[in-house]
Amino acid sequence: MLWIKMLHIVFMVTWFAGLFYLPRLFVYHAMTEDSAGSARFKIMERKLYYGIMAPGAVFTIVFGMWLWLGYGIGGAWLHAKLAVVTALVVYHLYCGRLLADFNFDRNARSHLWYRWFNEVPVIFLFAAVILVVVKPF
Repeated sequence: MLWIKMLHIVFMVTWFAGLFYLPRLFVYHAMTEDSAGSARFKIMERKLYYGIMAPGAVFTIVFGMWLWLGYGIGGAWLHAKLAVVTALVVYHLYCGRLLADFNFDRNARSHLWYRWFNEVPVIFLFAAVILVVVKPF
């Protein structure tokens, strides 16, 4: 089971790397005024979302469920962590919607909005780590 835990952590780090970086790309993309720059950001965003973030999310969840079933763990902290993971999945999918808006040149948000949006995963990361390590309840 230690190998499964290791894989869960590695893919979680991969997923979070994308969750931190994609909104940062959105910041720069929203500031871009030329079509060549916009096209470059569209490629980078698409590759990050589908090539790194989506597999990271799927494998994080798969190995997390494997740990859950393998160890038979439970408790209020786990329910709270599952709520955090659910919120992360919603955030991830919303990033996909924003990606589509940029892809079809429909972005209506400013770079300042994306700067704030970029901070949301930090809250989820702290919550998840506290719940797993400290198990406050």
